[in-house]
Amino acid sequence: MPYSFLTTFREGLEAALIVAIVLSYLHRVGQGRYSRSVWTGVLLALAGSLLAGGLLQLLAVELPGAAMEAIEGAAMFLAVGVLTWMIFWMRRQAATIGKHLRDRVDMALKTGSASALALLSFTAVGREGLETVLFLFAGVAVSKSALLYWLGAGLGLMAAVALGYLIYIGTARLPLKAFFTVTGVALIVLAAGLLTNGLKEFHEMGLIPGLGVRVWDTYDILPDNSTLGRALSAVFGYDSSPFMGQVVAYVGYLAPALVLFFSPQGGAAPRAQSVSSPRPKEA
Repeated sequence: MPYSFLTTFREGLEAALIVAIVLSYLHRVGQGRYSRSVWTGVLLALAGSLLAGGLLQLLAVELPGAAMEAIEGAAMFLAVGVLTWMIFWMRRQAATIGKHLRDRVDMALKTGSASALALLSFTAVGREGLETVLFLFAGVAVSKSALLYWLGAGLGLMAAVALGYLIYIGTARLPLKAFFTVTGVALIVLAAGLLTNGLKEFHEMGLIPGLGVRVWDTYDILPDNSTLGRALSAVFGYDSSPFMGQVVAYVGYLAPALVLFFSPQGGAAPRAQSVSSPRPKEA
């Protein structure tokens, strides 16, 4: 549940933030009539993301067990790569995302292109939607309860939409630098856990023949197939008897990623701003 909640909250809030900035700016410049185009793009993106999720789930049901395990492991590795790229990209963009979006809206308004505004919201929301589908699919394999997993996903999405709406109407301020720092660190930890879980999946299938000796065994204290153990596995990649290769991969990913994340090269620009989107009266 923590994994699915954080994933949909982070991805959903990024999408909601983009939509809030675009809609607020349209009303600010007296072009609120284009809001329908923005919402059209949003709805098409949501429909496309749901379709992708449904096709992925259908594929999971139809495939035999061995093939499904291979796809789950591959999805974990892919999710680690996409998560890592997304974390560093968004952290660097935190200071200028508002200006960038307003510039793109201005270009669309100059040409009077409603379709350009629809495409802007479609690509922004669609990107976050497809990433969410991938991350949720990668994490469901280590979930103890499907009900709690999807409940967490739903709650995260609702929290993101609610906060996005508050930003839009101007009753909430979101310090982007702090937000992307906290959620970025949390997602780096999640990515490290996905990496070790992916290694475990591939090892159990025989695709990775050797991961070394087992470093410790805490199964009698906290089994990794218990409720708490599965929760820790989903969030931190916990394994009650991990192989040396898993431990090395975990530390080898987590430590450099955190160092780079907090370095000037990996961090956001120093003047990252808070986002507050008051909704002015439409002209």
